[in-house]
Amino acid sequence: MIPAIFGLSGLALTDDERAFFRDCAPAGYILFGRNIENRDQLRRLTDELRSLDGRSNLPILIDQEGGRVARMKEPEWPAFPSGAAFDALYERAPASAIEAARLNAMALAAMLTEVGITVDCLPLLDVRQPGASDVIGDRALGSEPMRVAALGRAILGGLQAGGVVGIVKHIPGHGRALLDTHEALPTVTASDRELQTDLAPFAALRDAAMAMTCHVIFAAWDPDRPATLSPTVIDSVIRQRIGFHGLLMTDDLDMKALSGDVPSRAAEAIAAGCDIALNCWARMDDMIGIANRLDPISTVSRARLEGAMDRIAGVRDEGEFAALVDQRDALLAMA
Repeated sequence: MIPAIFGLSGLALTDDERAFFRDCAPAGYILFGRNIENRDQLRRLTDELRSLDGRSNLPILIDQEGGRVARMKEPEWPAFPSGAAFDALYERAPASAIEAARLNAMALAAMLTEVGITVDCLPLLDVRQPGASDVIGDRALGSEPMRVAALGRAILGGLQAGGVVGIVKHIPGHGRALLDTHEALPTVTASDRELQTDLAPFAALRDAAMAMTCHVIFAAWDPDRPATLSPTVIDSVIRQRIGFHGLLMTDDLDMKALSGDVPSRAAEAIAAGCDIALNCWARMDDMIGIANRLDPISTVSRARLEGAMDRIAGVRDEGEFAALVDQRDALLAMA
């Protein structure tokens, strides 16, 4: 197994993808809209991915947050609210907001497990800051760290109850970035003391199974390298200061925030201390290059991966989808 998660090019595996994935055995896969047509097609695709190496607990990821970030779309699947909806309810009724976030995550999990998806790139623990890039914006769970943490914990719990692993992101915090990392590399100039606000939700949820880095430079910690590629940020800030010891994966390595070729980015991220390199766009040359540059997954990283997936081993659906959505909507209506 190599420490990489790869995307797929279309609605079904090509012969080249099938042969390549069998040969290199990536740690998992991530799905996008280009891979999704309907329930039957998607279930066939995830079943085939599992059959390639026989892993029943294979990580198959998706970005299904709700709001503007959703790969499974209407009319085949219903729309879900963004993080801002739960933040708004929290202003009026904190306990109801926490319960609504949990029910929403359980409904998401029911929708995902039906089609064989096991990991959702949710919740965002980025603390929203005024004047920052809107790339986070209404995806955030709020601008108060402990509110973000409380709602984030409810989301993690709801996903896990429904048989899906959640990923906290974008550690150590994307909320202050003035630029969209899909397009450029932002530098956050806040002081170490100011950045305590950003770290707080991640520290509160340090026991999460998985986390995703951000491609942001934090001048207070490493003025030369974005967090994804910084041994200083990964070891001193994420592992030691925050205390996160679960599986750490990169954000998509194809983003324009990073420079150099994609295989080199993957190698640098793993050398910096990330467990998994995430490459989303299914470009065969890049994937082959990554496979050639990376050693087999380390014993420590493999244990973190297996430990994360073990959290949903044997979990059964705890609620019926329509009932979960109805309960959630009744609570959100209070806002």
